[in-house]
Amino acid sequence: MLYQACIVLTNSLCTDINELHCSRLDNLKESIPMDGGGIPFFQISPKGSPQPFLPSLAPSPLTPFTNFTVPKLSGICPFNFTGAETVMSITSTDCLSSFAPYLANVVCCPQLQATLVILIGQSSKYTTMLALNETLAKPCLSDVEQVLVSRGANDNLRDICKVRPSNLTRGSCPVIDVNEFATTVDTTKLLASCETIDPVSECCTQTCQNAISEAAQRLASKDEDLVNVPQLSTAVEDCKNIVLRWLASKLDASHAKDFLRGLSNCNINKVCPLSFPDTRHVVRECANVISNKTACCHAMEKYVSHLQNQSFTTNFQALNCAAALGMKLQRHNVTTNVYNLCHVSLKQFSVEGRPFWHHLILDSLSAEIDYFFWAHIRKKRC
Repeated sequence: MLYQACIVLTNSLCTDINELHCSRLDNLKESIPMDGGGIPFFQISPKGSPQPFLPSLAPSPLTPFTNFTVPKLSGICPFNFTGAETVMSITSTDCLSSFAPYLANVVCCPQLQATLVILIGQSSKYTTMLALNETLAKPCLSDVEQVLVSRGANDNLRDICKVRPSNLTRGSCPVIDVNEFATTVDTTKLLASCETIDPVSECCTQTCQNAISEAAQRLASKDEDLVNVPQLSTAVEDCKNIVLRWLASKLDASHAKDFLRGLSNCNINKVCPLSFPDTRHVVRECANVISNKTACCHAMEKYVSHLQNQSFTTNFQALNCAAALGMKLQRHNVTTNVYNLCHVSLKQFSVEGRPFWHHLILDSLSAEIDYFFWAHIRKKRC
């Protein structure tokens, strides 16, 4: 069958990951060598797959030269930026100007979303509200951007991460007052389920995620006017944000950041974040019986190079992208396994496949990407 290698690749990976049973990281590191010699993911990769992406921890030459500027704030936003100093610093580095577009879906945007949740959650200690009104949402989002940009972050994060002032409001959730929240939700159970989570086992057991969903459903049910399923579903999703903000208010900013990033990690690998441009040039050279292998592989190489300009992807995301492109080509009568023919590896489905990125990764991002690598290898596809 067409692209059997891609299908086998997917099935084998799921089997190997399932066998790990979400084991502890220290056990995994002992059982799986770092050089790629025994890592299941790379054993079953297409021919020519790279070694695991584990960047060196050499100090970044860019970090010491970041010049902070004084942000111009609105003066009306209730956010305590000083109290979230560490989180803001991490976010500005994770979303550094030149790197943000490429690390958006893996590092920058999840961190930015976590930061907004933390800022609103922490401010609720004084405002007693787990959401901003429309009047404050716009200047507060602008203030967050100003603070981050003053520390070297990209000045277009709103578009890169698709964040809008409405993301800081209640949406359609009927409960935002902390006191009403406490009387509606079993806060003891919620905090016990989410206060301390293992970022990998949580993806399997979903203990905290289930508790969040249950709490969100209780909040949404407070609005008796929500009678149809679509409205209720939207309200539940909006209420999940309220629940996350409440949890962030009960944890210190650093702990809340780890908790939120752990949850977001469970969703990162579910889809391919890349957009596939028109494949007509690849199809023209590679469809049906390939008459010129060199021309086919040149077209394939050129096509993949466009993908590399889009974003850094995790190992599982790259696998999903490879499968998606394989199916797309198959629908256009490309019957030869061009991945094997042209030695296309999973690494080539990421900006990290470019030499520039192989040698230049920020020091502060290295540990984070290293964490993501191990988390994704450990993660069971539940």
